[in-house]
Amino acid sequence: MDAIEIQFLKFAGVLEVVGIIGLAFLLAVASETFWDVFAVRRRRLGETASNAFIGIVNIGLEQTAFGLVFIIGLFLATPFALLEIPYTWWSWALAVLVADFTYYWMHRIEHEVRILWAYHSVHHSSPEFNFSTALRLSWIESLFEWLFFVPMILVGFDLVQTIIALVIVVVYQNWIHTEKIGRLGWLDGVFNTPSAHRVHHGCNSQYLDKNYGGILIIWDRLFGTYEPEGEKVIYGVTEPVNSINPLVINFCEYWYIAKDIMGSKTVGEALGYLFRGPGWGPEQKPAPGKAALGIEEKGKSG
Repeated sequence: MDAIEIQFLKFAGVLEVVGIIGLAFLLAVASETFWDVFAVRRRRLGETASNAFIGIVNIGLEQTAFGLVFIIGLFLATPFALLEIPYTWWSWALAVLVADFTYYWMHRIEHEVRILWAYHSVHHSSPEFNFSTALRLSWIESLFEWLFFVPMILVGFDLVQTIIALVIVVVYQNWIHTEKIGRLGWLDGVFNTPSAHRVHHGCNSQYLDKNYGGILIIWDRLFGTYEPEGEKVIYGVTEPVNSINPLVINFCEYWYIAKDIMGSKTVGEALGYLFRGPGWGPEQKPAPGKAALGIEEKGKSG
């Protein structure tokens, strides 16, 4: 682990820039909140307070051993790497591209497998969409998400390069959580923009399971999950959480899953409630290409 620490120190400058961007975004969150309150555009301050509290807890968790799970998981995969990709300008560009591609599939699977949706739904459960929504991330997602990036390690990307590339993909997405930036023309069809991401957070039937991309939205265009912004977006999940309690927001979907499993008649049904799409039931089958069954689904979003 000392070698990893040394590697991170080599890129201390990059990490400092990321830290500065993070602080700037927090300032943007505060500024947007004050403006919306002053202009009487935001009436659910409880939602904003919950988002802030969830974000603060996440920052605290990152400073503990809990926050090391992601790094340790990838570190354990390092000895099995098939290649060793050197640090060059092109390998950094490629790392970000591959991290973005991997993020697309991770994000899509999190919508299509209910036990993974249980933690990802935290981010989608807000009925509002503003900068503070970007802070609303599950407290336990880092326990699972590192698994999706093991392939990057196996093909030869360095652990530090993989993590920094992913950080770039994640940090990029902070600014797109807003209604204050309208459509951006052709950019909306290439990059993940506020317009494209508003669609992703919508629970309108045509917006469900769309626009999973991190930086690039071209992955969605390639794999059939792209949807441009049309009718007004209704934010949140199809069965609202109806709570601003951070504990309820983080863990309510696990309770729903537990109740469904306890009511299962067979092992197959119980496994279905864990690994099939959100809204699945023994008498229901998702439509082709859809993780969702429709607007009546329990806890499903776009």
